[in-house]
Amino acid sequence: MHPVFGKCPVCGEELIVTRLECRACGTDIGGQFSIGRLAQLGPDEIRFVELFIKNRGNAYKVGEELGMPYSTVRARLTDVICAMGYEPGAEPKEESVNAAPEKRKAILDDLARGKLSADDAIRLLQGE
Repeated sequence: MHPVFGKCPVCGEELIVTRLECRACGTDIGGQFSIGRLAQLGPDEIRFVELFIKNRGNAYKVGEELGMPYSTVRARLTDVICAMGYEPGAEPKEESVNAAPEKRKAILDDLARGKLSADDAIRLLQGE
């Protein structure tokens, strides 16, 4: 089966899906369906997003796997954000755990109960 592409090869505008079919029972549905923002990405951008997700959004690990510096990974991520139609804004301000002792306690309690790994707890405590 061929992957769906989201942009018209002639004019570059967004394509729509007009027919869906279930391979198991043969149900056929017609209409106009959006294919979503991810399908509008090119093959290289999709591979980058898949790698980014596989690495749980850790740009350093993505950079190691691709053999590129962190700054290049961040630039590629910005390109993907723009290609999806979003405007990359300023970095959101992260809530400081020190300012919220109850949140810190909840993270440590979850760690003690085994609900979080040590790595996940560290990331949450650091505001990631």
